[in-house]
Order: sequence, then structure tokens, then C-alpha cells
Amino acid sequence: MIYNSLVKTLLFQLDAERAHDLTYQFAQKVSDSSFLQAVARAIYNYQSPKLSQNIWGLTFKNPIGLAAGFDKNGKIPRAMEATGFGFVEVGSITGDPSIGNPRPRMFRLPKDRAVINRMGLNNDGAKTVVKRLKNKKISIPLGINIAKTHDSSVMGDRAIQDYIHSFHEAKKIADYITINISCPNTEEGKTFEDPKALNELLSGLNIRGDARMLPTLVKISSDLSKAELMKLLQVCEEHRVHGYVACNTSSKRDNLMTNSSVLDKIGTGGLSGPPIAEKSIQIIQWISKATNGQKPIIGVGGIDSFSTALKMMLAGADLLQVYTGLIYEGPSLIKDINRQLVKELKELNVDTIHQLVTAAEL
Repeated sequence: MIYNSLVKTLLFQLDAERAHDLTYQFAQKVSDSSFLQAVARAIYNYQSPKLSQNIWGLTFKNPIGLAAGFDKNGKIPRAMEATGFGFVEVGSITGDPSIGNPRPRMFRLPKDRAVINRMGLNNDGAKTVVKRLKNKKISIPLGINIAKTHDSSVMGDRAIQDYIHSFHEAKKIADYITINISCPNTEEGKTFEDPKALNELLSGLNIRGDARMLPTLVKISSDLSKAELMKLLQVCEEHRVHGYVACNTSSKRDNLMTNSSVLDKIGTGGLSGPPIAEKSIQIIQWISKATNGQKPIIGVGGIDSFSTALKMMLAGADLLQVYTGLIYEGPSLIKDINRQLVKELKELNVDTIHQLVTAAEL
């Protein structure tokens, strides 16, 4: 209530990235203060044994995670845990540090409760972020999202070596790693969504050949056709990836109420929020069916309510991530979704999220 009546009003007076920076700075203060963490837990943190899941040998206290992009540099995991997240995904991190694209590069679409960003993978670089995270002790799973350095000269074998560097750095501290092959916010656009290039990348990372491999996921674009997705899944399954994150932001401008002249002025960037929820749900369904429900899926892209969260889980998502929804709903979104999940479990007289999905389908 406080967020929507006061904080959101103040933040929306600012440029979108400036508002994010202020929010991030406050979250850093929370991360550094046991008192502020206790306050955050008292206000926002809601847990129930019914929400707990064991996936990849990791315990997720609840299924709601922080999507990559919010904490690019690994400075606020403690604050996110205190706020009630079941897991956090840091990044994207890249082999080399990057300042990203010129500002302005983040834009709100209030009529659509959406955001367009072309941040350009700004981050402190894999080595620095990993070193920082070694001191961030948290009791929830930590994912690291890795991408190719934002540099058009880093192509071909150099691009694969760039990923390998970040991958080996991330393995030092991550509980799972997400390979981001679908970020549209770089000069050259999509990176490794060509099946041949993806095969070369996964071969370089040696996911299939290393029995001690950390859980490794691939993040899929929301703009893929079913045929394109199936080709990528075939490559991923041949390399025995451990799961999927669906979906990344969209380069398209479908289903928007925002005036076209405003969109033209904003220009390129990845669209996130409710306008891409339907795409994300469809792609989750396709992945789940193609893998016979045997590979865990993290659903992301447009979750701003319990209703959308439930649709993603019924489509096949085992875990969920939010980011843009936090901008419009505030941190209470996590608590609201988790509470309503528990309520749904009780109404269906089942004890686990897996049983919820089964019961809801009957």
C-alpha cells in the first residue's frame, strides 16, 4: 500500500533508470544492515513449507525469484532474501566490464505497465562480480546469468572464449548458471540463437561431458517461432542442459496501448511486462511438452499478479521470476503471489506446488 500510494508516485517522477538507481542504492543499504533486513522481513517476507521445492538438489523456499537485470553487479542478494524471494539471479555478467549503451536507455510504458530497455549489458565484469559475491552469504539459491561481452569485435571463437571465462568464474560461487543467448540489447542483436552457433557454444562449455557440472540453464527469447524453438531445444537436449529460462524481453511491439509516436521516439530495446506474458506462457508450454515435463523451467516475462503466475505454472514453469512487475506493484508482489499460492493449495486440498499443477488440470 505504501509503495503504490507514495513511493511509486515519487519514483515515477524520475527518469526510469534514475528511479532504478535510487531503488538499487537503497537495497544496498538494506543488504549492509541487519536492522533494515529485519524490517524488510517483517513487512514483506512470507514463507510456508507448502511452497518449498527441491530442484537440481537445491532447496527453493518459495518459487518466486528475482530475474536477471535488476542486480547486475551482485550487490543486493541479502536485501532480496530479506524481502522474501525464494532465489535470486544476478547478472547478466560478461567476460569484460561494460558501461553499456548511452543514456537514456530505459523507458516506462505506464499504459501497458511495461518497460523498454536497451541497457547494453552494463556490468562490472565476471571476475569483479564473482569476487564481490564471495562475501554475500545468503541461504537461498544464487543463480548467475552470463552473456557475451557487449563489444561487436567479440565474435566467433572469441565470443565462445568470452562465455567460457564468465562460466568458469560463475562456477566458483553460483548454485546454478543461466546462459543468456537471447539478449537483444547489444549492437549485433541476438547472439547464439542460431542452432549451429549454440551447438559450438555448448560444446565449448562442455556441459554434457562434465559429470560435476553445476545446473546449467539456457535463457530463451520470447520472439521465437515454434519451429525456431524446437531447433534450439534439440541442440540443448543433445548437450543435456539442466533446464530453461523462458523468456527474455521482446524486440517486437505487439499488443501495446502506448501511442506509436511514443514508441518511435523511444526506439529499439527489449520490451518486458504484461504485453509479453502470453508469449512467455506459450513458449513455456512448448518447452514443457517437448521435454515431456522432465526439465525444470523458470517462467519469466510479464508476471505482475497471482493470476499470471498461476498461468505460467500451469503451462509448465516450476519456478518464476519477476522484475518489471516490481516496478509497478512494489516488493509486496512477492508476498501476494506466495500467499495466494498457499491459499490455492489449501482450496485444492494438496500439499505441494507439483500437486497443485496436477490438481488444477483435473
